[in-house]
Amino acid sequence: MRTRGYRTYHRIERVHFGAGSVEVVPDEVRRLGARRAFFIVSRTLDRTTRVVQDIRDRIGVVHAGSYDGVPAHVPRDAVIAAAAAARDAGADLIVTVGGGTVMDTGQLVRLCLEHDVRHPDALDAFRTVARPDGTRHLPEYAAPRVPQVAVATTLSAGEFNPILGCTDTRRGVKEIFTHPALAAQVIVLDAAVTVHTPERLWLATGIRALDHAVETICSPAVDDYSMGPALHAVKLLVENLPRTRSAPQDLEARHRCMMGAWLSADHNMAFVPMGASHGVGHMLGAALGVPHGETSCVMLPATLRFNQAACPEPLAQVSAAMGRPGEPAWQVVRDFVAGLGLPTTFEEIGVKAEHLARIAAASMQSHFVLNNPRRLRSEAEVKELLALAFAGA
Repeated sequence: MRTRGYRTYHRIERVHFGAGSVEVVPDEVRRLGARRAFFIVSRTLDRTTRVVQDIRDRIGVVHAGSYDGVPAHVPRDAVIAAAAAARDAGADLIVTVGGGTVMDTGQLVRLCLEHDVRHPDALDAFRTVARPDGTRHLPEYAAPRVPQVAVATTLSAGEFNPILGCTDTRRGVKEIFTHPALAAQVIVLDAAVTVHTPERLWLATGIRALDHAVETICSPAVDDYSMGPALHAVKLLVENLPRTRSAPQDLEARHRCMMGAWLSADHNMAFVPMGASHGVGHMLGAALGVPHGETSCVMLPATLRFNQAACPEPLAQVSAAMGRPGEPAWQVVRDFVAGLGLPTTFEEIGVKAEHLARIAAASMQSHFVLNNPRRLRSEAEVKELLALAFAGA
């Protein structure tokens, strides 16, 4: 466990939580002094429910336009298109309503507005580059001045994270962008809004949150400050995700899942590097289009089994937090995922043997893979990990 380090706090100003908290959005829009609020939202949520329209109605004439055309995994060209629409609307505030894709897009649109980025290639100047030794090159640039209000509808917790992913479709890799000011300034966690989220998406992003927490616990860079929230996040998610499956209208269980997702991410991921489950998952998403929550369903058990000898004490804490002390953590996590009706093998998410070499090569560009507790320094070692995911760990 790390005993010396530092913290750079994110520029989150407020987090509103609890049923009905979405009603504060107009107040926050006024507090931030916005005159032209531009919405980036989930297409399904926008076109099949009243959630987004109700928020637009509440803020009235301040609404300057909306964009709902961002596909999963945040491809660069979609970010540029959304930024162009926001620029044309004269946006002085970004409001995001949706899951991780929407949140990451909103953050990158703010970056594009600040630096007048108008072409996908121009994002090269802002991406994080992983070095072979696991360290990173972090470009320095001015913080975006356009703020963001984020209304979350999944458990991905992207709204809290100043580290976000964007896919370079030219190379088929998901790249990392980071700045302390990229996290949303105002975050709304309203369980009542999430009842429209499809069950599989809700549950799989819950496993994504579990992945954040577990890889924090197992990281060689973890410290006491991060360990406490991460362990409690595991407990909240394990106790309440099954409740939301059996009783989808149980707002208390949904709220506690959202609290778990918050604890899994806030003040953790920017300072405690995630491991191979996240890193490989990014590449599976970029290359094959696998949803991030589902990559965690498969990769987290496989990664924990691969790491077993490298971090036995943290893994024992994971098992205990999940209510099965003394059992192998990879098995406990796999059983939990399967119990939610989610996939646990590559076959179930459409990953085939012929994809292995491509994924292994792309994964070696990931800072997270290079900082896995059991070191990964070659494509051959990554393939050893991937073999466990084919077998369901």
